[in-house]
Amino acid sequence: MPIEPIAAPSKEFVDRICDELRSRQHFVITSHLKPDGDSIGSQMALAYALRDLGKDVRVINRDPAPSPLMAFPGVPDIQIADTAGAPIDAVVVMECGDLARTGLRDIDQHFIINIDHHPGNARFGAINWFDPGAAACGEMVFELITRLGVPMTPEIAHHVYLAILTDTGSFHYSSISPRTFDICRQTVEAGVDPTIVARRVFDSNNLGRLKLFGAVLSSIQLDPTGRLAIIYLDRAMALAAGGTYDDTEGLINLPLTVREIQAVMFFKEAETGEYRVSFRSKGEIDVGAVAKRFGGGGHKNASGCTLRGSFPLLRDHLTSLVTQEIDRVTPESRLTS
Repeated sequence: MPIEPIAAPSKEFVDRICDELRSRQHFVITSHLKPDGDSIGSQMALAYALRDLGKDVRVINRDPAPSPLMAFPGVPDIQIADTAGAPIDAVVVMECGDLARTGLRDIDQHFIINIDHHPGNARFGAINWFDPGAAACGEMVFELITRLGVPMTPEIAHHVYLAILTDTGSFHYSSISPRTFDICRQTVEAGVDPTIVARRVFDSNNLGRLKLFGAVLSSIQLDPTGRLAIIYLDRAMALAAGGTYDDTEGLINLPLTVREIQAVMFFKEAETGEYRVSFRSKGEIDVGAVAKRFGGGGHKNASGCTLRGSFPLLRDHLTSLVTQEIDRVTPESRLTS
């Protein structure tokens, strides 16, 4: 089915990217380490569109997709590697703040198209398209596919919808706009069943994952005001529960279902002695600003960073910073979150 154009303020960048995509033949599409639903959906939607135009496309990630996403078209065929190889006429990098976060060691020598919607992007490409108003990178890819004149096939539609569903936190985050729902409408008209997609993404748990959720949530800590939740996971806990770190996808959002809790911090111990810290928040509470102070990034309501140090010291320091962000938000805005 033809795609309906949606107004967006990025026409100049989109036209330049379309010119490059039309004039080149061999493409690599990649995204950040530990890809999520938005990175996978955005990559695959563009890959299907370019293949419809007769292009040679390889989707390459350093890390595999989360297991629930393997049910989506083409995802099992993504190459897992730390180099891109050849031939390459251009590399398209999706929602990646800096080139190092791709984990691919040899792409800096090529023509790079950088597509992102996160604040703090390093603008490392020959073309840098940055749209902070997009709720997901999938929205930007939809616009790009529209300009390319590629019909909305069921494969493309499913990946665009997957990108938006996951990066909006199931339509919870404040970045959602009328454009978001207009795009989703068109994906449903192209054959997406939202119920089936949601079940594939959110209802594909194994027993180890369920036990892991229970182990982490049973040790939840709250700041003295009860507005900030702190959760923690190390490899011993994961092993005891019979789960893996990959099984924690979505866990961080559960404490936010408590009315009084306004933000969550999730500490995951890494093999290197570092901690990967993820943040989530409601409404106008900007946890993205906290993550950026430590070289991380993301959205206002969903972000992360990597830190080295002892867990108690890191926890206390970040608790102070996040509670300052919570205090900055007025009671009136909290009531509308």
